[in-house]
Amino acid sequence: MSLRLIGLSKIIKNQKYLQYILICYLVGQAKIMEIYKKFSIEAAHRLPNVPADHKCSRLHGHSFQVTIHVCGEIGAQSGWVIDFAEIKKAFAPLYEQLDHHYLNEIEGLENPTSENMARWIWLRLKPKLPGLCKITIQETCTSACVFRGKGKGF
Repeated sequence: MSLRLIGLSKIIKNQKYLQYILICYLVGQAKIMEIYKKFSIEAAHRLPNVPADHKCSRLHGHSFQVTIHVCGEIGAQSGWVIDFAEIKKAFAPLYEQLDHHYLNEIEGLENPTSENMARWIWLRLKPKLPGLCKITIQETCTSACVFRGKGKGF
């Protein structure tokens, strides 16, 4: 950060305004962009680890919305982070496994919560999409899970 910008902190009395200026400066310097591609998956499941009287213990289906986020620098030549077609190609084998299937029968998804689905997808996509930064699984119009791959083993 330039000395000129640091010197502004002594001049500007309003701390919130200073924070705003610093954020604008830093964002202007950032080259990282986040893009995403959405996929719709129709699938059935049941949650085996909930009480028997819980509604999710019964077989039911969802129109899942899976959103794959990729972060990275904008390519000098291409002008993009990654071709959306590359995201689609990387996700295609997983899409084929998930769409119009009974999720509980897929290895690794025996307890197919949105959280477990997000992690399952992450583990399989990350080697193909190094810029993968977030996966969102939306199982209803009001319920979703966001996974950023942070934590042990990621």
